[in-house]
Amino acid sequence: MTGRLKNESGFALILTLVVTALMVAVVVEMIHQVYVDTSLSRGFRDGQQASILAESGAIGGAKLLQMTLSGRTFTALTDRWAAPLKLEDDAGSLEITVSEESGKIYINGLVQPNGTEEPFTLAALRRLGARLKLQEDVWNAAADWIDSDDMPRSGGAETAYYRTLKPAYSASNHKFMTLTELSLVKGITPDLLGRLRPYLTIFSDQAGSHLININTAPKEVLFALDSGIDDRMAERILERRRLTPFKTTGELSQVPGMDSVVTGLIGKISVKGNLFKITSVARVKDSGRTVEAVVRLSGGAPEFLSWQEY
Repeated sequence: MTGRLKNESGFALILTLVVTALMVAVVVEMIHQVYVDTSLSRGFRDGQQASILAESGAIGGAKLLQMTLSGRTFTALTDRWAAPLKLEDDAGSLEITVSEESGKIYINGLVQPNGTEEPFTLAALRRLGARLKLQEDVWNAAADWIDSDDMPRSGGAETAYYRTLKPAYSASNHKFMTLTELSLVKGITPDLLGRLRPYLTIFSDQAGSHLININTAPKEVLFALDSGIDDRMAERILERRRLTPFKTTGELSQVPGMDSVVTGLIGKISVKGNLFKITSVARVKDSGRTVEAVVRLSGGAPEFLSWQEY
């Protein structure tokens, strides 16, 4: 009888230990789940706050540009908007950078409404391409991508060609919606697109025209403006605008060697841009959000042409 009681007591002790262990495991799992849920909740909240902060930075940057450039007759890389704006406090940080799209070549201007190439844009792209060691045929392929017909240019490509690829797709027969779309064009690889990005834009003025701002254009774009502009002359333009930005296009003739070139650039260049890319990067604790927006300033409220958040 005594042995039986001992066995029952031992069994009860083991059972108690098992139950206790199970209860501890359940409690630990519950604590872990609460911690995970709380962390996710905080991460979501921080992400939402970072998103709102980044959006506010882009909108505020556009308003700041509008106020800063109101009444100005020129824009230049020496202006305050061209320097990054950094804000930081205990809640988070915000960095806003602005670049000008008006200093780039308008790729969508390659084809005119009648389907033919626009001479100035084509010539500028060819000079840019030669400088970057591109095959000249890529511009014919780009023109085929934009125009509305299905007749390929020499070295170009239309839907019949793209249908032979894997995966197959069709030519857009429309203006480029993004620069990334250029990578779909025959002859333009991702590496090539990366080299072209700093010098091309898909955005234009309200009337569809695009004047290149000589105060903000990169050296490669200045070089591409005219066959009479060589490396030395492009460097002179950069040095002149660094010291004193051009306030009129006529002042370009004051750069040694440019007096014979300026006449051919009338109606193609400007000294003030109205297209700007705003990059707003916000961080709240471990969460970050970035907004990239392109805005057009045309006298009224800033017009957002592109908005991307990631």
